[in-house]
Amino acid sequence: MRDVAERAGVGMMTVSRVLNNTAHVREETRDRVYRALEELQYRPNHLARALRGARSYSIGVILPDLHDPFFSNCAHAINSVAKQHSYSVLITTTNEGADTELEEARELVGRQVDGLVVIPACNGRSHLNDQEFARTPMICVDRPVLHSRLDRILVDNRKGAIAAVEHLLQHGHKRISFIGMSKHIYTIEARLAGYKKAMKAANLQTETFLAGEDEEATLGYLKSLRTRRDSPTAIFACSGLVSRHTLHALAILGTSIPDQVAFIGFDDFDLADIMRPAITVVRQPVQRLGQMAADLLFKRLDKPNAAPQKITLPVELILRGSCGCHFA
Repeated sequence: MRDVAERAGVGMMTVSRVLNNTAHVREETRDRVYRALEELQYRPNHLARALRGARSYSIGVILPDLHDPFFSNCAHAINSVAKQHSYSVLITTTNEGADTELEEARELVGRQVDGLVVIPACNGRSHLNDQEFARTPMICVDRPVLHSRLDRILVDNRKGAIAAVEHLLQHGHKRISFIGMSKHIYTIEARLAGYKKAMKAANLQTETFLAGEDEEATLGYLKSLRTRRDSPTAIFACSGLVSRHTLHALAILGTSIPDQVAFIGFDDFDLADIMRPAITVVRQPVQRLGQMAADLLFKRLDKPNAAPQKITLPVELILRGSCGCHFA
């Protein structure tokens, strides 16, 4: 930085003001500083700046895992916004463990990240609302930290599930199976509640299988249905991962969709629209979720005392062929 100041013929404070845009600097002076920066190939030492109490120009992203395309796509959207702000992104995962989440959050804060974007873990009580993170700007995406004042951006999971089940009811289905995951996951609990509400409104019995994250168990469940006279005629899968396992199992069993069983999944995925039949889904605005979370974090960095925001985005039922719809 001293070399840049000497090359530009200005003081170090002027270079600092140009880099951080903290005060007005004359255009001619600013141009000289930028020329010197380019000629010397100046790169700021973010770690040193962080140790001095300035920003580190990095943020942390904590995800349950990277297997589910929803999480990785969300992280990609966050990273795109961070790049626009010249920030780097550190990504880590929790495998749905609250204790692991605590360790990873501490590690990222120890690395002087300026803030965190988190999809909270499901198992156990979250520690993200603990006092040790009170000074760290944090945005929760997809799932909230319950009983906290943290900013959060969610989707309307319950309404999306209701729309999916009501559409299957319109096709005449009365036995609809919900294939889900752990009820301790906020989103799954909300989708299950929507499914139950729609079935109750139609005076129908519910049937749930809550081990859809296990591919072998899903195959075993669907195989057991073949021996039942009251086997479900439609399936609502609660997530992209569960949809993948369910569709794989149906293919192994040679079950025809939608002739033998109709299918709707929560969350769109690659190839869903070109499969035969194409897969009807409840689409989440995953890119928008990630972008809004990152945008909100950067606003929070500038205004740390602003009131927390609670945003819920709508979802969309995308009709294709697996539910029984026919298109010309």
